[in-house]
Amino acid sequence: MAGQKFQYDESGGTFFYFLLSFLALILIPATLYYWPRKKKEDPNKYKDECQCPSCIRKRLIIATSEPYRFLKELLVKSLIIAGWVLLGYLTYRVSQFDYEMSNFDPYEILGLETSASLSEIKRAYRKLSLLLHPDKETGDEKAFMKLSKAYQALTDDESRKNWEKYGNPDGPGAMSFGIALPSWIVEKENSVWVLGLYALVFMVALPVAVGTWWYRSIRFSGDKVLLDTTQLYLYFFHKTPQMAMKRVIMILAASLEFDKRHNSQVIERPSDNDEVPSLIRQLPNLNEKCKEIPLCRMYSVKTRAILHAHLSRIELNSDTLDKDRQLIVQKCPYLIQEMVSCVNQLIMLAYARRISKLPSIETIENCMKLSPMIIQGLWEFKSPFLQLPFVSDDHLRMFSTKKRHIKNLQQFAQLKPEESRHILKHLSDFEYEQVIRVLSKMPLIDFSIRCEVIDDENTNVVTAGAIVTVTVTLVRNNMSELFGNTDIAEKQSINDDEEQPDGDGNEEQAPPPPPVKRSAWVKPSSRKPHKGGAGAKNKHKGGKLKQTIIVKQDNTKVTPAAATKDESESDGMAGDSDAGSDRSSDNEEKKVSSVEDDDEEWEKFQKKLNKREKLEGKSKISHSVHCPYFPEDKQEYWWTYICDRKSRTLLTAPYHVTNLVEREEVQLKFTAPRWPGVYTFSVCLRSDSYVGMDQQLELKLDVKEASAVPTEHPQWDISESESEKEDPHGNESEFTTDSSDEDD
Repeated sequence: MAGQKFQYDESGGTFFYFLLSFLALILIPATLYYWPRKKKEDPNKYKDECQCPSCIRKRLIIATSEPYRFLKELLVKSLIIAGWVLLGYLTYRVSQFDYEMSNFDPYEILGLETSASLSEIKRAYRKLSLLLHPDKETGDEKAFMKLSKAYQALTDDESRKNWEKYGNPDGPGAMSFGIALPSWIVEKENSVWVLGLYALVFMVALPVAVGTWWYRSIRFSGDKVLLDTTQLYLYFFHKTPQMAMKRVIMILAASLEFDKRHNSQVIERPSDNDEVPSLIRQLPNLNEKCKEIPLCRMYSVKTRAILHAHLSRIELNSDTLDKDRQLIVQKCPYLIQEMVSCVNQLIMLAYARRISKLPSIETIENCMKLSPMIIQGLWEFKSPFLQLPFVSDDHLRMFSTKKRHIKNLQQFAQLKPEESRHILKHLSDFEYEQVIRVLSKMPLIDFSIRCEVIDDENTNVVTAGAIVTVTVTLVRNNMSELFGNTDIAEKQSINDDEEQPDGDGNEEQAPPPPPVKRSAWVKPSSRKPHKGGAGAKNKHKGGKLKQTIIVKQDNTKVTPAAATKDESESDGMAGDSDAGSDRSSDNEEKKVSSVEDDDEEWEKFQKKLNKREKLEGKSKISHSVHCPYFPEDKQEYWWTYICDRKSRTLLTAPYHVTNLVEREEVQLKFTAPRWPGVYTFSVCLRSDSYVGMDQQLELKLDVKEASAVPTEHPQWDISESESEKEDPHGNESEFTTDSSDEDD
């Protein structure tokens, strides 16, 4: 190696390399991410959508929500195309630079063939030198130097050896490291401008950009809610543990997202001084004279009035208040989710005795009820049939007559086509078709639960203080599956008759219901009811009763198979009288064991899916909601949780299900009561998009006494005096129990 030499780029070759790599590094991902793409829409999608005036207006609002969308797309396309053109030009320059530097052929420079003689070489050199000499008018210094090197490589022996060995008649040159910047950057007369540019970029622009991003990010929580709004929710929910619905609306309207000082999207107009008071006079029980801060501020009163008008479906001025309504309603879903989270945090703090006031279960449920009210634009006392297009208050009287009394959408979907058409006889054929189309796409949730203690040896026995895992299974179907299906109503009446007790306190034995259509993952029951008992042989090993859950046909209620003492005794008597049933029990156990093996494989598969889902992130795409009064496309979400109705307490945090496309499983865990007994809890499912879609299942836990601590390990022994000191309220139960009711 002859030496090393550092130099700035005079010819621009290395600088082109730098620009080419830097531009490609930015341009390729920018093209993939920012290039405008037209979504492939189904041509039949428009035909399947609701064609009511409210839905048509909503689609128009969504289409015009971005007025400069076409201009933005054109600008993005132009910048990307210009970048690719520049990338192509740089690629061409770099390829030419490589060709000039790596292809030195003296014969080609002299214009001769490789078989040329020495005299021909001299003649060609003399002729070209007269043209390319710098002193001539047609001279070119670089070309003349190249010509001289070519002549030297062919006439001088040493130069010819260097050319054949190193590709250069001068031999191995010094290794040069080019800095990919032009030399004018380090020139003295340009130093002030270069330093000024560096200072502007690295000392002004970059700190300002980072500071602006940081200031904006620290103001919001992970759900894009202002932290000041979260503090506001925590304060008011702690102040009012039991909060009514209208009070919840007041707190929602006081959110700082609706204040112009915290949100630049909020518009305050001079016309608000006339329109807002006029709107307030139309709304009863608005409580606009409340003096609590910030509930009394103008932005809060205006937002509250607009929310009341939205829930009452009052027409607003399309140029002023209706635009404010769209902005307010768009922000309500994630604000309500933040309210649910805040109430849940306060409940957990109250359990940990960090705060004295425990929010009631009604408060968090009112927050959940408010979400479908906002999405559908309905008060909670209004009929759920108003969610259907073209159905108004004048049509509601047709749903309740002397012959029929239809309470919900499920019952309406079960009617025969001629009956439903008779009820909506005031509608035209087109309007009736839109009603049925919307109704057919509404959700029909198969809601079932399974209770177990995963960490114990016997997962079917719940002991005091054990961690109980309730697996909630949600299967989403369309309401169209109920069209004309009247069997469900008949089965519901049969199940209701089975629950009615007779005069002796025992349940009457009704005829067995028709077979229920079960999913592939539900264990089939192989037991048959017998007269004089609830079932044949409920005895199990160790004398313990197996905890199972029986789901009714309408999926609205469950009762556990944890039998009472009287039922177990009667089952034992029935088992002694039926001697032949012992032979068939072995076959039944084999069938049940095979089904349990399949269930174990299914559970393992579900655990893998849950792990993958946690790693990939939670999806928020399920099914679109028919909500013409909500100015955006809304996806179906659900809340599920466990509570105790008698003590009005929450046992598990509400789990927000955002990815229910076909089937979803959720595990809810809570600690069993510390004292043995039979406890009744409620497993709830609430929709955040539809009114009247909520479900509730009863969960009865037969809590057994925990096994004693082994005496072989004295270090584990705890004296009774210490346990009494640690738990002065040990005689009081954490949850309400049904043992007193059963004794009665």
